[in-house]
Amino acid sequence: MISNVISRFNDLNRDLEENEILFELGVEESDTDTIDEASRQMRQLEKRIKKFSIDLTLDGEDDPNNSIVSINAGAGGTEAQDWAEMLFRMYMRWVDRKGFKISIVDFQPGDEAGIKSVTFTASGNYAYGYLKTETGVHRLVRISPFNASGKRHTSFASVFVYPELDNEIVVNVEDKDLRIDVYRASGAGGQHVNKTSSAVRITHLPSGITVQCQQEKSQHRNKDLAMKVLKARLHQLEKRKQDEKHQEMHDSKDEIAWGSQIRSYVMHPYQMVKDHRINMEVGNINSVLDGNLDPFIEGVLLSDKSKSV
Repeated sequence: MISNVISRFNDLNRDLEENEILFELGVEESDTDTIDEASRQMRQLEKRIKKFSIDLTLDGEDDPNNSIVSINAGAGGTEAQDWAEMLFRMYMRWVDRKGFKISIVDFQPGDEAGIKSVTFTASGNYAYGYLKTETGVHRLVRISPFNASGKRHTSFASVFVYPELDNEIVVNVEDKDLRIDVYRASGAGGQHVNKTSSAVRITHLPSGITVQCQQEKSQHRNKDLAMKVLKARLHQLEKRKQDEKHQEMHDSKDEIAWGSQIRSYVMHPYQMVKDHRINMEVGNINSVLDGNLDPFIEGVLLSDKSKSV
């Protein structure tokens, strides 16, 4: 991973130096074709450097995973349910732009229009790393299409994103992580069952789990049985960790409170989308609702990374 980062950095640095030489050569020779070519390559380099910067922010443990996204309409009936459906369409368009795959897990239609809630998976490299920035309350301000009086209306919907975890737990036990002790098996009252060291005690050093077996006369058989018990206990430990992680993510969902919106989408009396976390404003709301979310997602990723440095 680190070697790949270094290699990409070196490639960018080399291409930048070569492009600067090309540009200087074009200026010295008054060669407009060369200058134009250098400018074109520079624009491509800018895009590559930006992508490199974004990729560096996706270093979380779960960032490479697929993403599970839940959208829930806030209070307000049809207005909020219609807004939830608009958000769903926005994310569908964004997922399509990224080349990710989408699969609907649960869909609850609204009473009259829109949706009450929807849960879907977005599958692709670093889907969670990107979409995790969308967790929070999203606020819409517009002239209500469901009110004949044409009054301005504010609607809310919550978005919650969490990584798709691999439920298949594979227990890999390496020899270097084990301490194996053999000793003489003993029966009731401390009487030796046999005179050979057939009993086995295995300690898994990283977890501190210790298991032992002395039921069989064969040391080899006792070791096999002890390993089975150890793997079963390690499997149980990993399962508990996964359950705790799911619970932690679920608990954080309840912390999303109405009014603490991360982004506002204003359609009236002016058009603007504002991300309150990074104070980024975009005037073309239709483009955003059509899936152009990268400026916000990338802005939040870079901002969070700069705060952690």
